Amino acid sequence: MKRTNMKFCITLLLIILFVNGCGKNNNNETKTTTVPVEIPVKKISKTGTTDKSAEPVSKNITEANTKPPKKQIKEVPEIKVIFIELGSVNCIPCKMMQPIMEEIEEEYVGQVKILFYDVWTQEGRPYAREYRIRVIPTQVFLDKDGNEYFRHEGYFPKDELIKVLKMKGVE
Repeated sequence: MKRTNMKFCITLLLIILFVNGCGKNNNNETKTTTVPVEIPVKKISKTGTTDKSAEPVSKNITEANTKPPKKQIKEVPEIKVIFIELGSVNCIPCKMMQPIMEEIEEEYVGQVKILFYDVWTQEGRPYAREYRIRVIPTQVFLDKDGNEYFRHEGYFPKDELIKVLKMKGVE
């Protein structure tokens, strides 16, 4: 009899704990809105090491907008496209995209803003979820209003990438 009562009490306790635990939302995360943040792109040497003194990809664009020339104020072209590269400094196709991103930044200063997120780091992981990437590298292209108009997965050759930029008037 005592054994039956003990089994009954333990079963009842487990049921109460289960029901009580299932009804609560244990998600302590708060909802926040995410805004793209420029993360430095690390220069990768042929040995696979990274240069700790790497600058953000869009440093030139930022400087062009914040430091007007002393003699004459030039009109800075409007940013037409935001090019977001979601990858890692340790993935081979991502490393192959590095020089292409640098060339695009130099050739289209003021028209294209380039953001790189290393999704294998703590800082970059939220962007992998936000942009729902499946593979790296993934390139996401946003128009001047912030709306996605094109997405590509994997290595993206420069000539094909330029065609995507020209879709939104980048010259």
